[in-house]
Amino acid sequence: MLFAILAAGLWLAGGASRPDVLAQPLMQGICWLLLITLILAGRPLRLGEARPLLYLLGAMLVLALLQAVPLPPSLWLALPGRALFAEAAAASGQAQPWRPWAIVPSGAINAALSLIVPITVLLLLAAMKDAERRWLPATLLALITASMLIGLLQFSGASFNNPLVNDTPGQVSGSFANRNHFALFMAIGCLVAPAWAYAGGRRPEWRGPTALGLVLLFALTILASGSRAGILLGILALGFAALITGRSIRRSMSHAPRWVFPALIVAIVTVLALFVVLSISADRAVSINRALTMDAAQDMRRRGLPTVLSMIRTYFPIGSGLGGFDPLFRIHEPFALLKPTYFNHAHNDFLEIVLEAGLPGALLLLAAIGWWAWASVNAWRAGSRTDMLPRLGSAIILLVLAASAVDYPARTPMIMAVLVIAATWLHSGAGADAGVGESRSLRSALPRKSQHL
Repeated sequence: MLFAILAAGLWLAGGASRPDVLAQPLMQGICWLLLITLILAGRPLRLGEARPLLYLLGAMLVLALLQAVPLPPSLWLALPGRALFAEAAAASGQAQPWRPWAIVPSGAINAALSLIVPITVLLLLAAMKDAERRWLPATLLALITASMLIGLLQFSGASFNNPLVNDTPGQVSGSFANRNHFALFMAIGCLVAPAWAYAGGRRPEWRGPTALGLVLLFALTILASGSRAGILLGILALGFAALITGRSIRRSMSHAPRWVFPALIVAIVTVLALFVVLSISADRAVSINRALTMDAAQDMRRRGLPTVLSMIRTYFPIGSGLGGFDPLFRIHEPFALLKPTYFNHAHNDFLEIVLEAGLPGALLLLAAIGWWAWASVNAWRAGSRTDMLPRLGSAIILLVLAASAVDYPARTPMIMAVLVIAATWLHSGAGADAGVGESRSLRSALPRKSQHL
């Protein structure tokens, strides 16, 4: 019940990343209330099953809090990139005050506060029983479908804008402020829908056609969103969806002739291609239109990259501080990049993490990606026919990593929550299953009398 409340809050206010929008305090307030309720409920937490996630989230929180601790002037001035601020203080005749590690302290504090969302999701998952966790794929699919419906409403021309989120009027972004983040969410839906239909080794029955229809709608919504990166993410998601559920689909059709399965795959691809062609013909495939007409020379991602790399060299290995990219980029921004709009992020979260968190952030990022790679190898090697959730978690994280190379989706509460759910699924197939198998073999080796006692 608490997780359902959290899911509703994420759908309403989980699609923004800016710290000054109303959605942020609302989402954080919901999480604090849910945590207090969880503590008062007294349900035991299975934290041992989520130990790597606890370590990663704990390290992120400690790093963000350390960046908000004031340092003496002599130590702060010795940090890389602080000379400019020392000169400004000397020119004004003011004494150097104690300053936090982060040049923009409010950004580091906001980064620490934002982690309440993934922490809440992790603790709620740890409190769930196995029967409750089986509802997670359906809950996530319902969230994605609800966001898609808002996007389709926007695409139809209806004036629907979320007052809690800093979305752009007339843009197809669903429950998100950014259409690229929305397209990523739809691509995740292309993964979740088939897994929901075939999870647990069940016969799909009505779920199979429903999942196929949802995947088709998710793919068309990506085209309507105008996200160029979303096209690649959607193709990647469809490929992984086939890898995850292909064996289950083939097994469910074991009594049919051999030619039925290849014919079904060809039919699905043909239907998808047909609808894509119809969308292009009707001039409704905004993503493809933007990909064909966008001038790469005017893309701020490419134009701003040399400045971002220069900033990394200036502040490395300590970093400039979490959440301070916007004001710091304005300091380093060359005149050639000036325009009416502002460059709010590096649009490459890997580079922005290194810029803001320096070497500690880079090491933490490498540790997280290393754990994902190790757990993914174990999950795909296992190749369970019934439990496809570990591979689904691996693929979802891969989509977020790919999207983070050109954007910043993991800074939104919704994608934070999805990452924790995906990481929990991945961990269940990477490490937890081995422990369960070991304990079962140990119980089988004990005498029956000992087992009874």
